[in-house]
Amino acid sequence: MKKFFLFFFTAIFSLNVFAQNPPTAGFDLSEYGVRIEPDKRLMVVLASLEAAGMETPLSEKGVEFRRKLQADLQSLNPDLKERMEQFIRQYKKRNPNDTPAELLAPFISMAYSLAPVPDLSEPSRTTDLPGSLLEVLDFAPLVREFYRRSAFSGKLDAYVKDYQRAGDEMRGSSVEMVQRILDYLHTRPQISYIERVKTEAQPEKSKKTTLQNTEIRERERRFYIVPEMLAPRNTVNFRNIGDDYYAIVPPATDLSGSETRRAFLQFVFDPLVLKNAKEISGFREGIKALLDERRKENPNISPDVFLAVSRSLVAAADAKEAEYRKTQIATALARGRIDKLEKDEEKRKVSAELAKYKETLADETALMLSEAYQNGAVLAFYFARQLNGLSESGFDIAGSLRDMILSLDASKEANRLTEFAEARKRAEKAREERAKTVEVILENPVTKRLLAIDEIIKAKNYTEAEKQLQQLLNENPKETRVHYTLGRVASLSAEGVADSAEQRARLLKAKGFYENVIKNATRETDIALLSLSYTALGRIYEFYDEAEYAIKIYETALKLGDVPGGAYKEAVAARERLLKEQ
Repeated sequence: MKKFFLFFFTAIFSLNVFAQNPPTAGFDLSEYGVRIEPDKRLMVVLASLEAAGMETPLSEKGVEFRRKLQADLQSLNPDLKERMEQFIRQYKKRNPNDTPAELLAPFISMAYSLAPVPDLSEPSRTTDLPGSLLEVLDFAPLVREFYRRSAFSGKLDAYVKDYQRAGDEMRGSSVEMVQRILDYLHTRPQISYIERVKTEAQPEKSKKTTLQNTEIRERERRFYIVPEMLAPRNTVNFRNIGDDYYAIVPPATDLSGSETRRAFLQFVFDPLVLKNAKEISGFREGIKALLDERRKENPNISPDVFLAVSRSLVAAADAKEAEYRKTQIATALARGRIDKLEKDEEKRKVSAELAKYKETLADETALMLSEAYQNGAVLAFYFARQLNGLSESGFDIAGSLRDMILSLDASKEANRLTEFAEARKRAEKAREERAKTVEVILENPVTKRLLAIDEIIKAKNYTEAEKQLQQLLNENPKETRVHYTLGRVASLSAEGVADSAEQRARLLKAKGFYENVIKNATRETDIALLSLSYTALGRIYEFYDEAEYAIKIYETALKLGDVPGGAYKEAVAARERLLKEQ
């Protein structure tokens, strides 16, 4: 488990060293229905809430944007500001126990019910609208007035550029999320929907005759990743409106490990559930009985059978894909260690550690499925079993789902919580232990210093970063993370140097630090750090036109495997490129 957290902290320090050849190049998200773009309606609504004193906890970049926004809104009409604040005070008073994220959620729904900017008109009040949305709909006229009377409208285009930059920073993790999910399921999302619509027409020469016809219409399905500076930190809001799916995320969110995964999985599974609606209907009574039992404990669970199937598929795929990926990584690492050992006893020990880790992963999956089951995903355990071996089989989930549904015996799913009670307890205990481990790592003085220095690097103050890193290295001469970060700073600073001699000198300096990572490596050194260092060295040898040696270094990086936070994909791409050039 310790290795998992080392991976995590390596990822913090491995910012875009390889910007010239990003791993996401050539992968077009739009081909999979995915778009990354801000929503002006949402921007206006959340900015108006900021002006009204909503006090939402924001991410670091969100706080910076808030300062800019507050400065821009200093001239806001006092009467309008007071009316907005009064609305929010009354709203909070009616919902005293809600968290800031819960308070904000209905306003996000309201934003997506409004007409596009600049109109921003609200929908007619109907019983179809959720009660939480109806409660805040009276704020819509204030939103329109805010947009027309404040400085926000004049600066909206500039704000959009800030949001787009935040979206660009999330593109890499967005691609990783989409690739992982679709590779596991062996499928592509359905990005259009064909519907048949009956129409009536009256011939010109007849007033009584009516001709009926059937039109075929194609509707586009889209999954929007919406960067939002004013979204609550560590919170992903998800909205499904017709054929459009919206995941609203704060800046700097790693989408490959966030709740956005589940939202995208729903985007993938919803049309498959609709396609198999007839088959699902045959099991309606059995599924309904499971839901009724859960609703005795939680009446907020939807009684909708089709929604239960969709949620169960999402929960199962989310849990099993994560278990599969971690198992693959752990197995590759174990094999690498075993290959280097000579004594059978040591090899058996590594094998035993791997087996124990796999048991831990299975327990965590059981806990995730149990939590989903308690919240209405009553077929989560069933679909999780059906997904076993899916990745190795190569079968497309879209073609396999019908058989999965027809094999269902809903009565067997009634006692899953009892069946997995012991596994759930073990996983809960393991979670507590991991939380303690994270706390210990965060308290590590070297980690604290590196996190602080990383902020200096982000600000591109490489001289100060190098100064502080050198001090840290003097105190910790064998700390490979410090050597790697010094190499990264030297590489980054070389990019902005016009003088070729100075550039070469800085890269030579970087080369020395990366080599020190490898020289000082021990059995406890994070594999991802070695992967990054080897690949960075390969880049430098490429710069010096030593292609053959660079290829050998890339091949060494590839032997370490595709570890989280490493540079496997970059090494593969670089090696292939150099081989083609020879």
